[in-house]
Amino acid sequence: MSTATDVAELAARVHDRLAARHPSASIGELKTLPGGHSGLTYSVTAGDARYVIKAVPPGQRPIGRNNVLRQARVLGALAGSTVPVPGVAAVDETQPAWFAMEFADGEAVEPVLDEPRVPPATAKARMLRIASVLRRLHETDLRTPGLDAPEPLDAAGELERWSRTMRAVPDELRPGSEELLRRLAEDVPGDLPPVLLHGDFRLGNVLCVGGRAVAVVDWEIWSVGDPRIDLGWFLLFADHRNFPQLGRAVPGLPTEDELLDTYLDGRAALPAMDWFRALGRMKMAAIMGHNLRRHREGKHHDPDQERLPPTIAAMIRTARDILG
Repeated sequence: MSTATDVAELAARVHDRLAARHPSASIGELKTLPGGHSGLTYSVTAGDARYVIKAVPPGQRPIGRNNVLRQARVLGALAGSTVPVPGVAAVDETQPAWFAMEFADGEAVEPVLDEPRVPPATAKARMLRIASVLRRLHETDLRTPGLDAPEPLDAAGELERWSRTMRAVPDELRPGSEELLRRLAEDVPGDLPPVLLHGDFRLGNVLCVGGRAVAVVDWEIWSVGDPRIDLGWFLLFADHRNFPQLGRAVPGLPTEDELLDTYLDGRAALPAMDWFRALGRMKMAAIMGHNLRRHREGKHHDPDQERLPPTIAAMIRTARDILG
């Protein structure tokens, strides 16, 4: 946990960099932004400009979700592309590292899960719009300067990673998961050429205004790998029935097939999509099971996690159904 001294030191560093960028502007105080899941997240003003600050927590290593410089790297590589992202205004590699990005105004709402509710027609327009954004993301040249693309993830490695997460969840919280894992392992598809992956691509991570996508955010787990990994995850959020006791119906929301058609934009169908749709459900069940276990063990108190068992079971069951 950061102390008042830590925040003051970060604020001084941010002030100096933004003052150099805006020499005649008044620099505001750092204000904690809610909802961040990686590092420390603040907002700050510099005159009429507003920025989001992402910083490594003091005393923690800049790895995984705390590797904010890695996030700045992908945002910088996508700047000026057809994928809307916040512009990076400053990067400070001195530990604890931080970067500043432009504040993108908009709302990131998952129609079947989140509040506030958006009109069904708006939800439909947003889902179709970001399916096209995802295609453009996957068309990004991996040789783009500054990206420094990591080694690609393959389907087998992705399955192995999330199988470990699933098996760390108590058996009673993941009914039928062993059969699902076995069936996935028995029929791992060949890989498509690797692309730039967001890792958690969905409307909840895209700021929108009306039906327009303003900025794709939350790049903590971006990677390079098979495009169907992103797709299988994104399609999960098209149907409230995937989330018993959590989701709600949104009239007119595009189906998985409609979203796939929009993504493909006339291109040939992708092979083995059912395997990746099942993989996405397995990943969601593993994540929810992990979060529920942490709550029950007292590692992260969140009574709302007790609503998850029906959805965990449904994810596993429907994944098995998809595989036939």
